[in-house]
Amino acid sequence: MSNFHPLSLSQQVAKHLQGEILRGRWTEVMPGKPYLATELGVNHQTVDGALQQLEREGWLVAQGAGRSRRIAQLGEAGSGRPVRVALLVWSPADRSWTYVVDLQHRLAEAGHVSFHTPKTLLELNMDVGRIAKMVARTQADAWVVVCASAEVLAWFARQKTPTFALFGGGWRGLPIAAAGPDCQAAIKEGTESLLKLGHRRIAMLIRRQHRQPIMGQLPKSFLTALAAYGIPASPYVLPDWVETPAGFQQCLTSLFQVTPPTGLLVDEPELFAATQHFLATRGLRVPQDFSLIFLGHEQVFEWCVPTVTRLQQDFSQLVPRILRWANHVSQGKRDLRQRGFPTQFIPGGTVAPPPVATRPTPESKLAPPLTRRDELPQVPASTREPRPGRTSLARLRTKNMRTPKPRISRT
Repeated sequence: MSNFHPLSLSQQVAKHLQGEILRGRWTEVMPGKPYLATELGVNHQTVDGALQQLEREGWLVAQGAGRSRRIAQLGEAGSGRPVRVALLVWSPADRSWTYVVDLQHRLAEAGHVSFHTPKTLLELNMDVGRIAKMVARTQADAWVVVCASAEVLAWFARQKTPTFALFGGGWRGLPIAAAGPDCQAAIKEGTESLLKLGHRRIAMLIRRQHRQPIMGQLPKSFLTALAAYGIPASPYVLPDWVETPAGFQQCLTSLFQVTPPTGLLVDEPELFAATQHFLATRGLRVPQDFSLIFLGHEQVFEWCVPTVTRLQQDFSQLVPRILRWANHVSQGKRDLRQRGFPTQFIPGGTVAPPPVATRPTPESKLAPPLTRRDELPQVPASTREPRPGRTSLARLRTKNMRTPKPRISRT
């Protein structure tokens, strides 16, 4: 109990007013002492003590006798006040993501306030126009945007409000603070692990935001590794689909319709789980009949036996980096540093050589392509042999014809 320090009434009022400022109730000037005293049910001396405390802490700026105190803006000399950080994540499920929850706790410990936006990027369909309208309606001092597309991040980079890009594609080169996995070497190693085992029909299933309009690090490294083995980029190795559960199932069905792949690299847990279920319904065993690599790190896959072949990132410095950025924003410092976190390829029990029938011949690195029906050699009709058990129409007609009996004259 030695560390317990009860707050005085004026300190409690100051803390309440600070919370109201953070919530955006007052943005320009503070109400006067009579208004606040009436609203809070305290005397004028208590309100005056609370306002003076907020002045000392840099939240308010005095403007002279008889004038209301002005609310200090971010970066104003001596303010260094906490900031309201809006969290715009990819999907509703990401709000409970371990790193996002930890970030909110660490921001609160530092005196900042964080909150989730009413809608996520997925619910806004990654549409820049809809995102801009939501941002205009949101009172925030800074933004943390999770897994946004290059187009969305380019829009945030043009705004005055500081933004931190967490993961996503296309933030490299933009004037925006950012952090994400540096996975070029790991993707190359994972793709080559399939190629060296004999796989040639390999595809990557990753959302459109990583492929269009600017190709991200994941697909670019994947295509580079394939090109080294003579496999060109095509819609087969990097398919597009309507980003709904039904659209993803249609994409898988199309892939397996004519020339099924023997290995897939799949991003995001929900896509990986849907792929596993699709393979199971077709009777394909992993890894005996099919190989899978997960392009991320989820603790749930560490419980799988055999373990899932995957990428693993070290994000131990991720939350501290965002916290330092938020502190710099509160002090008015411009912080546009970008950091890539190392990524490792972790071999597991979901990768094996392809089935014998699909392995390439020793003479070629590439598996022989299937021959289309229109490319089959055409045999002249005069040299075709009749099919066994098939009787020609002429023979049927001869067989069915009756020979007329000679007429006998009775005369």
